[in-house]
Amino acid sequence: MFDEFDDEEEMMLKIQHYLDIGAIKIVGFAENGEAIFELNEDTTRILAPELWEAHEDYVDSELIDLMNNGLMEVEYDEELNATFNFTEEGFKIAESKGIIPIEDIERFNPNEN
Repeated sequence: MFDEFDDEEEMMLKIQHYLDIGAIKIVGFAENGEAIFELNEDTTRILAPELWEAHEDYVDSELIDLMNNGLMEVEYDEELNATFNFTEEGFKIAESKGIIPIEDIERFNPNEN
């Protein structure tokens, strides 16, 4: 999501801005030391719509890629609510790319069911 920046300082200033306005928060750190960010949907939609749009585009693209590679299926109920069914490999990829909300990881983890 922050890959479009050529200058690391510029990227850090933008991240700090998003942190300051409450559009993102740091929720942990990956094994490699990189920060794990979470977006506050309501705040981000209002205060940083460009960030929310970039996030939605990223998630949509990654989910389509998983589906096209047979790593995820989507089922819809009669009210068109989507249920995502991941293969074990698909789940690991989705988790590593940050497209599964942290609070949902245990609920969706195919190894836990």
